[in-house]
Amino acid sequence: MALALDNYRLLGRSGLRVSPLALGTATFGTEWGWGADRDEARKLFDRYTGLGGNFFDTASTYTNGSSERLLGEFAGTDRDKLVLATKYSTLRQPGDPNSGGTHRKSMVASVESSLRRLNTDYLDLLYVNVWDFRTPVEEILRGLDDLTRQGKVLYVAISSAPAWQVSRMQAIADLRGWSPLVALETEYSLIERTAERDLVPMAREMGLGVVPFSPLGGGVLTGKYSREDRKQAGSVVGETAGDRKSLNVALGTVTERNLAIADAVKEVASDLGRTPAQVALAWSLNAPGVTAPIIGARTSAQLEDNLGALRVELTPSQLARLDEVSGIDLGNPHGLLASDHIRTVTTGAMKIETLV
Repeated sequence: MALALDNYRLLGRSGLRVSPLALGTATFGTEWGWGADRDEARKLFDRYTGLGGNFFDTASTYTNGSSERLLGEFAGTDRDKLVLATKYSTLRQPGDPNSGGTHRKSMVASVESSLRRLNTDYLDLLYVNVWDFRTPVEEILRGLDDLTRQGKVLYVAISSAPAWQVSRMQAIADLRGWSPLVALETEYSLIERTAERDLVPMAREMGLGVVPFSPLGGGVLTGKYSREDRKQAGSVVGETAGDRKSLNVALGTVTERNLAIADAVKEVASDLGRTPAQVALAWSLNAPGVTAPIIGARTSAQLEDNLGALRVELTPSQLARLDEVSGIDLGNPHGLLASDHIRTVTTGAMKIETLV
């Protein structure tokens, strides 16, 4: 069944309604060398919202602050109709150890600067971004709860953190009556499915909506990379080393395995008369537990291509083909627990149906 941006989904175990594709705004601004200038970014914003899109993803340090500034400018008087999600914890001031990290001082300062740039008095969703292994979880959770009680943040979430820490935090928040986490942002695509080991099952059990970033595998799943590109890998530091293609090559995303998956995506796309990007995004939209993959476009043409994923209907055989070529080893104990041996010693020949 075809979707649309105004076919809203609930975000995790909350009542917040969001579009099935979130618009990532790390491309708003050219400071990193591969983004969209103000006029082009405005076109992306207007097209997305014009179709009913309401879910925007940014961060305090995206394009050195231009992402939030432009998003706040574009939102204008329609701000209350939009769901603005931002993140904190990445270093905002080189040389200042407290301008990054997940601790309270970093949290409060980052939120205040985000509110100013976004020209708003509240954030719909605040992510703890990039787990730093240094701050006690109670400090993080209490700080987030304070911000929600102050009305500066409506919902809280987490990104790029170990599953055991997220589940621990959710349990502590529940026991102490603090604001629960409602979303998990994590890298998840046909070329990066390791989240299926623990992160996605944990999110589904603990009431977090999964918001995948890089659902196109850094562009590899669009089919624009070749095996010749693998020879051009160099070093990379941060987000600004050359263009996006060079960055992905340097990060090691362009591997033989990933190119083989991209080939399968192209085959399915050809059968459907669709583009590879649309097929890869459609797979993500159909993945269990996923609320809204984040799309990031630099041009209007890229945005239109991505939005076309909402109209792609993959057959069971096509889904099976994509799952097979991109499958991962679930590892211990998941492989053992799914084995015929364990099934035999725990249930024998009995058939037991799960209804919830």
